[in-house]
Amino acid sequence: MSEATEKRRLLLEQLNDVVVHLLDIYKGMPNPDIMVYELWTAKDVLSHLTFWHESFARNVSDLAQDIKPTPLKGKLSDLNQAGVDAMKTYSLEVIMERLEIAQKTICNNILNTRIVLIPYKKGSRDYIPEEHLEIVINHISQHLQDVVKISHS
Repeated sequence: MSEATEKRRLLLEQLNDVVVHLLDIYKGMPNPDIMVYELWTAKDVLSHLTFWHESFARNVSDLAQDIKPTPLKGKLSDLNQAGVDAMKTYSLEVIMERLEIAQKTICNNILNTRIVLIPYKKGSRDYIPEEHLEIVINHISQHLQDVVKISHS
């Protein structure tokens, strides 16, 4: 196994751990409507993370199947809000399920050696899988810290 493949596998394990931790926090959350940021509740934060996780999953699945990916297009702040708005009517359980499905798709595809560069969004550079995994782990971890801090205060 190459060094890059091993690093990718270890990062995938870290991503699995952080997603499991995130889901555990939400499973035990008494009030998902608690405000975490000025405009977003804990549920909105999960919607945001799920929106981006589904995009990541689509892109790696397409790449693994030799299909040209169609990364998200638009201004980051607009995409972030659109992702939250698109899930407003879903229950917390449905959003959690969608996150789990996206994670399974990532797990099933990210170790594919055909995946060399992963698009993030139109107008942004592509990332090698290891870098993309690190970014996603850090993104989820940062929001998770904020959610935990608010839900325990």
